[in-house]
Amino acid sequence: MTNNSLSSTFMNSESIYTWLETVCIKQHHKKAITFLRNGMLETELTYSQLLADINKLADILQARGIAKGQTVILSLEKSIFCVVTHFALQKIGAICVPLNPGFKRSEMTYLIKDAAPSLIITETKKTKWIQQINPDVNIIEVSTTQPYQNLEIFFSISQKSNPEALKPGDPGLIIYTSGTTGDPKGAVLTQGNLTHDARNIMNIWQIDDSDVLCHTLPLFHIHGLCFALHTTLLAGGHIILLDQFQPKVVIDVLSTKTKNACSMFMAVPAMYTKVMDILENQPNDFSHLRLLTCGSAPLLESEFERIKRLLGREPVEREGMSETGMNFSNPINDKKIPGSIGKALPKLKVRIVDPDTFLDKNAEGIGEIWLKGPGITSEYWKKPEETQKTFVKGWFRTGDLGWANKDAYYFITDRIKHIIITGGENVSAKEVETIINRIDGVKESAVVGIQDKTWGEKIVAAIVLHSKAQLSYDDIKDRCKEDLHDWKCPKQIIFVSDIPKNTMGKVLKEEVKKLFIQP
Repeated sequence: MTNNSLSSTFMNSESIYTWLETVCIKQHHKKAITFLRNGMLETELTYSQLLADINKLADILQARGIAKGQTVILSLEKSIFCVVTHFALQKIGAICVPLNPGFKRSEMTYLIKDAAPSLIITETKKTKWIQQINPDVNIIEVSTTQPYQNLEIFFSISQKSNPEALKPGDPGLIIYTSGTTGDPKGAVLTQGNLTHDARNIMNIWQIDDSDVLCHTLPLFHIHGLCFALHTTLLAGGHIILLDQFQPKVVIDVLSTKTKNACSMFMAVPAMYTKVMDILENQPNDFSHLRLLTCGSAPLLESEFERIKRLLGREPVEREGMSETGMNFSNPINDKKIPGSIGKALPKLKVRIVDPDTFLDKNAEGIGEIWLKGPGITSEYWKKPEETQKTFVKGWFRTGDLGWANKDAYYFITDRIKHIIITGGENVSAKEVETIINRIDGVKESAVVGIQDKTWGEKIVAAIVLHSKAQLSYDDIKDRCKEDLHDWKCPKQIIFVSDIPKNTMGKVLKEEVKKLFIQP
């Protein structure tokens, strides 16, 4: 069966669940998910088994009073149960709110208050302190460390659910932004947003039911949940679901050339780097891989070339946001430009706008990237003022500065909030990082501005060196002065073993600033 035979299904589906239901019925005996725990096979589900479990859990949740439009927090380790729960909520029409299971009490306190869930589904070990945050909240506790087939919740007795019909405008998912500056905001994604996003990605990356995906991304982020999980299952493909990212396990899975040989791998730059570090010493044949994608954080040009050399294929760099789904991608069968986020996806309108005047920039001018299209959220959850600030006459302000070349390939130069104003001049942190990262011996860097009496903001850099590199402050400063104005060069440099990042590999700039503050 090819994806063409399923095309009418996804073209007409109004919800993620109805689309998946049709695929499951057509693909009934085919493997849907193979779950590996610590690299060992634990559970496999066919499409018919997956659908049966989704429907069973939907019955149980509806019997617990969960209905269309209610928010349900998932604070679960990566597992098949997490996947099944997400789709069960989509069937009911409840709004799934997946959260990082590593969040601490202070983080959960804010998110529980903001999301106002009718139910929290969480690990058994977390129940006690979640009840301390909100004694009245409804909780279902599950231990996902148990084998999936042993989970007691599926032995519950319930009547067949009878959920309300869903429309494209009904909310299905809330993804919270990282909140690196200020409190996290919940981007509300509708069934229409989700189905459009899946359809777009499946088309441009040519994902079909012959594909096998090595899934090593978290399920609480739009990258792992929507770009990877949704697209592969809705295409009728096979997912090899890893419980966590372990580079050696990933290499073993990607190296397999059996019937279940992987054709796709989606990851963030930090994951690729760890995999490449191992492959430098143990090269392998990955010619069966047809698609390598990279996103959620910038990929260094040197890493682009290393992936091409060691995995035998150029990575497809792309860009997406919690609020918008995927927006840009390099073409899979055409020229890929290292450092570019690629071309705009179908039905997405793009403007490059002066962030102060709101006037469009001239050709190849740098400005804020504004978007308009069917994949974009219409609101932040319970934050009308934030929503109003983010939209201008229907255009979504991404907060990213960028430009496009004559061939309509887009480039992101920095985040507006990462622009450093030093001595009255605007400096892009990314521009300085690019120069530093090109120095032999530098592994990566993070440039920020910290308060300074003389400069207003002082440019500083945290740098990670390769293991055998020997570079000094003067070495870095001299190289920067060759390519940058003096006022763009870092006034202070520290060498660190790691740069603070979130789970998706994005640099936490506020945490980097703390490295320069004396205790």
